[in-house]
Amino acid sequence: MSSQTTIARRNSAPSSAYSSLGLAVGNTPLTFVPNPSDPGTGFWAKLEGFNPGGIKDRPALHMIRRARARGELRPGATIVESTSGTLGLGLALAGIVYSHPVVLVGDPGMEPLMRRLLASYGVRLEIVAEPHPTGGWQQARRDHVTRLLERIPHAWCPDQYGNPDNVDAYGGLAHELLAQLPHIDALVCSVGTGGHSAGISKVLRRHFPELDLVGVDTVGSTIFGQPARPRLMRGLGSSIHPRNVAYDSFSEVHWVNAAEAVWSCRALAAGHYVSGGWSTGAVALVARWLAAIRPADTVVAIFPDGPWRYWDTVFDDGFCAARGLLDAPPADRPDRIALPAEREVARWTRCTTVTDPLGTAGHGR
Repeated sequence: MSSQTTIARRNSAPSSAYSSLGLAVGNTPLTFVPNPSDPGTGFWAKLEGFNPGGIKDRPALHMIRRARARGELRPGATIVESTSGTLGLGLALAGIVYSHPVVLVGDPGMEPLMRRLLASYGVRLEIVAEPHPTGGWQQARRDHVTRLLERIPHAWCPDQYGNPDNVDAYGGLAHELLAQLPHIDALVCSVGTGGHSAGISKVLRRHFPELDLVGVDTVGSTIFGQPARPRLMRGLGSSIHPRNVAYDSFSEVHWVNAAEAVWSCRALAAGHYVSGGWSTGAVALVARWLAAIRPADTVVAIFPDGPWRYWDTVFDDGFCAARGLLDAPPADRPDRIALPAEREVARWTRCTTVTDPLGTAGHGR
């Protein structure tokens, strides 16, 4: 082969279906996080922060790709969606890859850094002013999305909360784990839309039928039957009941509060040079405990993003001190309740009976 042919091939543009931006998503690293008090035990962490925008790059690209293939999303049509941040980054990426304008609806809790990033990626961001009386900021954002869909010709919404493509998008992540580890006994996932916990566990259980799926929610979230309360943590939890949550797949659920997540994030950073935001901290707290009580098992935790987005929240002493989040290490083990609605929880709490609050039969172990 001539040198000129080689140079031509190197410089040829990838096909539109496989833009170099899209190829940057996936194949994220896996690292072992040992328990400081017993280095022989620990858990494996899948570092989704190594994607360009985080874990939700995967469903953003997949949902847009599938909608285009079905003809639901026309070429050049506007994508409209609600986001607390991470999916917004993924949709900004997908919009650039597939040449779609993107309009996102956020709320006042969205960090200034996230707002500036989205704007720099060409996203039009609209911020709702008031929470919904019962559905909180999430429902207020979704209601505004509905209004935008009525006003923008041919606009399309991915509906991350109920779109099955959101779940299917995580098959690739599951297969990466299968290639990285010979066996997996327990998978620990934060739960927001329910997409990655459902999608990863569905594939892994074809290979490991006895896999335990451990969900991690935030105090004040309604997903697993607790009452809705104002929540500081973003990226996990919900004031609504997303249809993608696979209640019958969970072995147990844990609720974690903001101070516990902050402690966990900072301990990860100081001890392991790896960390992330609210979801990562909450998941790491639970995974560390689970690995300690199950030392013979392989425990895998999904870290949805890295720490950079949280420099002025989780990793800012002033922000945390003003909210009473510092110097509050969590207990050595979770509190326990027998049923999700037994009582309102305020700290790290575990329940091994998982039910759908809307009435679908649950699953407990």
